[in-house]
Amino acid sequence: MPKLASPEGLEQLRNRIVSGRDTARPCIAVCGGTGCHGLVNGSIIAAFERELQKQSLDKIVDVKATGCPGLCDKGPIVGIQPEGICYTAVKPEDAVEIVSQTIVGKKIVDRLVYKDQNTGERFAHESEILFYKNQMRLTIGDNGKIDPRSIEDYIAVGGYAALSKVLSGMTPEQTTAEVKKSNLRGRSGGGFPAGSKWEACAKAEGETKYVICNCHEGDPGAFADRRVLESSPHRILEGMIIGAWGMKATDGYIFIGNEFPLTIRNTETAIKQAEDYGLLGKNILGSGLNFTIKINIDGGNYVCGETSALMAAMEGRVGEPVTKYDHATERGLWEKPTDINNLQTWANVPHIITGGADRYNTIGTERSKGTMVFSLSGAVNNGGLVEVPMGTTLRHIIFDIGAGIRNGRRFKAVLVGGPMGGFLPENMLDLHMDFDELKKAAGTMGPSLIVLDESACMVDMARYFLTFLSNESCGKCTPCREGLRQMIKILNRISEGGGHKGDLETLELISSAQKQAALCGLGQLASNPLSSTLRFFRDEFEAHISEKRCPAGACKISAPAAV
Repeated sequence: MPKLASPEGLEQLRNRIVSGRDTARPCIAVCGGTGCHGLVNGSIIAAFERELQKQSLDKIVDVKATGCPGLCDKGPIVGIQPEGICYTAVKPEDAVEIVSQTIVGKKIVDRLVYKDQNTGERFAHESEILFYKNQMRLTIGDNGKIDPRSIEDYIAVGGYAALSKVLSGMTPEQTTAEVKKSNLRGRSGGGFPAGSKWEACAKAEGETKYVICNCHEGDPGAFADRRVLESSPHRILEGMIIGAWGMKATDGYIFIGNEFPLTIRNTETAIKQAEDYGLLGKNILGSGLNFTIKINIDGGNYVCGETSALMAAMEGRVGEPVTKYDHATERGLWEKPTDINNLQTWANVPHIITGGADRYNTIGTERSKGTMVFSLSGAVNNGGLVEVPMGTTLRHIIFDIGAGIRNGRRFKAVLVGGPMGGFLPENMLDLHMDFDELKKAAGTMGPSLIVLDESACMVDMARYFLTFLSNESCGKCTPCREGLRQMIKILNRISEGGGHKGDLETLELISSAQKQAALCGLGQLASNPLSSTLRFFRDEFEAHISEKRCPAGACKISAPAAV
């Protein structure tokens, strides 16, 4: 089709797409996210297509792969639209029964519907399932309805309406001011005001300016950012294009790890489609904005999530942090003004523009606005993608959305913020999830929550995450490189029964020195898992040292090692 030349042309296209679709037409929506992709969702789609063809229904019933609807632990998920029926743990051989019973017979296949693990009650419709009812899904609400490889699907649900709004009636200055007014804070953990970064980049000298989407997500147990991108890549592109308008930027990059092939493929498709429609490239929608987006694939080095290491990797240098004497908004990528924001930050921008900053400010807490998408995993009944307003309690997420702890076990701890976050105990479950509260309690905020039950050993957990960070450290600065090695050495000895008096004080001393002296955020925050376990679970460390036993029964403690 010819490129769209104006915002009016985009709205005309939207009207044609919407008017040309029959909302009553049956559609079998199969989760196409990474998790279900690994659970043979391709075979499930093929089985549905065969059965529909066999029953001569292929011309009147659609089958499509969608983004991740969120209930990952119960996948593969299949939705039946427009009824909103949700089937869980579907296998290819279930296609015959679903088509015959639900599509033709308008009956529910009871054995495939969601079963509440606590009450035993079954719910056939997504809107009835507590996992979904207890969320506010502003960013991921359309994941289970749209094909991430279809720009028409995204446009049909209101996609690119925010871009149309800014290009048709808002100046770059007004656009940046609206984001600043929304009090949107960066979703990477630090929580720096996004609008202030936009404003600084807009005011920086130079004709060439860059915007970067940081989708570098290598944490164990974390998958929120890449699932958001792979499920709705056009939302991220739209946010970045709006940012380019506000900051008068010329080039955009999405920085992503090579270990996420599906995410990369879906994003490449979205970029190509946006270019074909004239939403990327020269003179976008007749506004005079020239802006392109490219994917920069990282080799998987975890430290590249740090901004200076990220830019070094993009420039073809070794991906390691450097001392920053200037803000990236003044001198960043290739010495040009650069705005770097986490993927979820960009995902919030279209919603802010469409609904307005005042409306956005009604969601969340006084200092943390909007919603946040978390990956909920570990010992919970319902693991998956969770989106809630800022300020929601951990208890609500774990027990109301996550349906509590598996196998009737007791909750023990939750790791908030990933490997550089902290473990929080049961008496902190009513903590409000916002930037300031979590920074005080866990050291940082990040998009992952890993839940542990009573069988977990906190000494072993601290050792595991410090080992991960030691392996991922660039090794450039001594406090991080040697500090982590020495702490791991002591923890190994403690877990094997060779701990002795003074070890915990030594760990705290090294941790304190590392926080103050390490070069980058990884080194400065790397000891958070250890610090939090020493703070809240010190008795377990003491039991390992003084009683030579592991309270959780996880560590194979032998005779005391030689000092």
